[in-house]
Amino acid sequence: MNDDLFKQLIESVGQANDIIKGNARPTRTTKFAEPQVRAIRAKTGLTQARFADVLGVSKRTLENWEQGRRHPTGPARALLKILDADPKHALEALNQ
Repeated sequence: MNDDLFKQLIESVGQANDIIKGNARPTRTTKFAEPQVRAIRAKTGLTQARFADVLGVSKRTLENWEQGRRHPTGPARALLKILDADPKHALEALNQ
């Protein structure tokens, strides 16, 4: 790595540290749309209980997502995106 790139990297780390500490604001943020869990489940034709099993969450958690009281994160969010894009093949891959 050349000196110029290294200086840029160190500056970037310093800026990130300032943002984390609350001493600076990020210059840009990215927002992702919340998955429409009920609509995604409807595409699969599964009941709430069965869909919750597929996602590896409790039925109560699924209900909270569908009613907007809570929002899926991490792997559940990724799996919902896959199920939304191609429910048939996603369910086949999950052996459902």
